[in-house]
Amino acid sequence: MKTIPKPLVLANQWTIVISVIIALVIQSAWILYIPFVSILLSLLTGFHPILVVVKQFLRKPLNQYAQEDLVQLQFNQWMAVGFLFVAHVSFLLGWSVMFNIATLMVGLAALVAILGFCIGCFIRFQYQQWVYRRKLTEK
Repeated sequence: MKTIPKPLVLANQWTIVISVIIALVIQSAWILYIPFVSILLSLLTGFHPILVVVKQFLRKPLNQYAQEDLVQLQFNQWMAVGFLFVAHVSFLLGWSVMFNIATLMVGLAALVAILGFCIGCFIRFQYQQWVYRRKLTEK
């Protein structure tokens, strides 16, 4: 199982939360390009520019930190990219209500994850349970 150190996950989440707060205060989606591009780049190429910078500040070897499941993180990141994409498109189309909703949803999900409950993990678990139950009933 591939893992990623918890401090890097937290850095990613804080980047989202801070960007969301700024975007909502100034009512502009441009700041959301920072997490959007970083996460999308990470998902497509494996290179996350923000985490490369954050790694420089970690004092211990990466394997000495608490670890998070990489597959689960990628699932969560795809959801975040989706909400950030909706926020960007909504902003460009002038749909301020949808912009605010999509931006708030990704920001709240990241904040709640920082506080200890992973909404994406819950959604993925429920999906996996649904697939499992469906396979049982097909037999």
